[in-house]
Amino acid sequence: MSNQTLTENLSSLIKDNEDRIIGKHVFGNLYDIDEKLLTDREFLERLVLDAVKIANMKLVEIKSWSFGGKKGGVSVIALVEESHIALHTWNEYKYATLDVYTCGEHSDPEAAFMYIVSNLNPKRYQMFYADRSSS
Repeated sequence: MSNQTLTENLSSLIKDNEDRIIGKHVFGNLYDIDEKLLTDREFLERLVLDAVKIANMKLVEIKSWSFGGKKGGVSVIALVEESHIALHTWNEYKYATLDVYTCGEHSDPEAAFMYIVSNLNPKRYQMFYADRSSS
């Protein structure tokens, strides 16, 4: 292989990597959480807003809703330039699900996930990771 061909191949690989989408998805389940926290819509919204900053994301919009009834709770969705954070709670079950998905090299979805977990203080939790990067 000539030096010119090698250089062209390396340039192509570098360009492909620069055009690649870096997708990091951290999600999980939080168990045995204080029911009062799981119904406090304002607290949960502030918690997600703080997590956006901690993860180095740029907020586009945040929305939250409270739901009553047997399976009531709160849902908070933060749309960020990099993707989203979604938190859903079920107070009767002392349970929450958390989804943090980011696209970009400079965001840290695990930091956002762990910040929310530490503030909700579940007795146990599960955390999963999926690489959502383009090939």
